[in-house]
Order: sequence, then C-alpha cells, then structure tokens
Amino acid sequence: MTFASDKEAADALARSYQKLRQEIGKVIIGQEEVVELVLTAVFSQGHCLLVGVPGLAKTLLIQTIADSLDLSFNRVQFTPDLMPSDIVGSETLNQQRDFHFVPGPIFANIVLADEINRTPPKTQAALLESMQEYAVTVAGKRYPLQRPFFVLATQNPIEQEGTYPLPEAQLDRFMFNIELGYPSYEAELQIVKNTTSDTKTTVSKVLHAAEIQAYQQLVRRVPVADNVVEYAVSLVHKTRPNTGRAAARATQLLEWGAGPRASQHLIVGAKCHALLHGKYSPDIEDVKAVALPILRHRLVRNFKAEAEGISIDQIVKELL
Repeated sequence: MTFASDKEAADALARSYQKLRQEIGKVIIGQEEVVELVLTAVFSQGHCLLVGVPGLAKTLLIQTIADSLDLSFNRVQFTPDLMPSDIVGSETLNQQRDFHFVPGPIFANIVLADEINRTPPKTQAALLESMQEYAVTVAGKRYPLQRPFFVLATQNPIEQEGTYPLPEAQLDRFMFNIELGYPSYEAELQIVKNTTSDTKTTVSKVLHAAEIQAYQQLVRRVPVADNVVEYAVSLVHKTRPNTGRAAARATQLLEWGAGPRASQHLIVGAKCHALLHGKYSPDIEDVKAVALPILRHRLVRNFKAEAEGISIDQIVKELL
C-alpha cells in the first residue's frame, strides 16, 4: 500500500474508518463510542482495558473488530490457576528428544485477556511484559510477537471476591480504560431481535495487517502544534496533587496523579482521533475527546474523595 503523500494516506484512513464502523455496526448494535476508542487504540499501537458487567458483548465486539481487520484473534479466560506458560507457551520434548517451543495464545494479532483480575500477579506480569516489549522470553530465548499486536483485557467491576486487582503501575501500560454501560432500550430491542433469529451476520475484511501497520506509522508522523502539546502536558500536571502546577481540586481529592506516559498517550490518541475524523492535525478538542479513558485508570482518589462519593470521572471532567 503506497500513497503519493501523507495527506492522501490520511484521507484513505478516514475512509477506511467509516467502512470499519459500518461493518462492525452490522454485528455490534450501539456502543459507537467504545468501537471508536478501540479502533483509536489499534491505530495508535495502544492496549485497552474494558470494564463492564457480564453480557455486554465484550468478546463479540473484539472478535468482530478482529474479523473486519483480517487479524488473528485469541481469547484467554483468566482463572486463579492460570500459569504464565499457559499464555506465552513452553518448551516441550519432541520425539527426537530435543526441546521444542510450543507458542501460547499470546502469539496472535489481537489477544483478549478475559477477566484479567481473576489471575495471580505472576501470570498478569507475563501478559504485561509482552504488551511492553512485543516479545516473550522462554528458557532464556526471546520470541518476537507478530505485528500488529494488541491486547484487550476485560474486568468485571461487580465481583471482587477472589480477584487480584491490577496495581496502578501495571494499569499504566494500558492506553485506554473503557467503561461499557448498558445499551439503550432501542438498542437492546434490536440486539434481542438480531440474536434470537437464525440469521448469521458476517463482516467484510476492510484492512489487512500491513495496511494497519502503515496507518500506525502515519499516526506517528502527524504534526502537532506546540499549544496542543502544552495543553496535554498541562492537563496531566494538573492531576498531580501538591505540585507546582496542580489544580486545587486535584490536591483536595487525589492521592496520586498521572505520569508522563499519560501525556504521551494524550498526544498520540489526539493525533489518531483527528485523522479518523478527517483532520490532518489535532487540536485541543481532540485531546479532550480521548482524555477521560486515558486518565481514568491513572489517578488514585484519596479518602476525602471516596468518603464524599466523588468519582474519578467527575474529577477528570472538572479538570477539563
């Protein structure tokens, strides 16, 4: 896939995005914002954490996106007895009495880590290493993962018994924390009609792996005005309590603020958001559009905020 200019490539990405929305919309009713954020993460080379109650079609959503992008897809159900080797693979003896590496489910373009908080920290760490390094190490040997590589982890916010919540440092590896809500009445009517009949909807392939990688590189080349970068970095600094640039509300309500990775993700996410909506460079509105899912899992409330029932989302919206 070659284009005469980045402008031409940007126009092609915006068209492809609209086609993707149409194809995914054949299967996924509603959830437009969730679909947009997941696709933004894919083109930004980021990973997503999806938080929602059971039955909101999280697995179907990711399977459908993988189908429309013509990417390989694996789902791993995380359980308390899951071992790191169950994810990354292990070495076994073959018939010639030689050690032979058997790849685990992490060797796919899109990996769905279902209920990541159900498994112990050692197994969580095996997944998080691959997210950061795009490779796994088994018995001293390094095995690169196929690109593009994208991890989508889900968490059930209701059941906390027998879970191992991800520490803040590990949550920081995820670009977005996306919250799924219940569908509207009209959307649920359509979902029930579609899923209780014998018709099967199939989605067309819109993009291939090489095209996705080219678009990921295009996102990185998008120019950004200094005032937009300053706005993003200033916003992150506002979240850090008891520092020189902290917002008064952050000092009142937060224990910890966001780190530099949040600033990086705000700019990359804003670049991608601008391209998907037909713009060639992001403005402050694009930063605001991606700020909530980027900051939501990077801020830690203090006792006062918890006692008063003030959510992280409320605090971020105030800072915006």
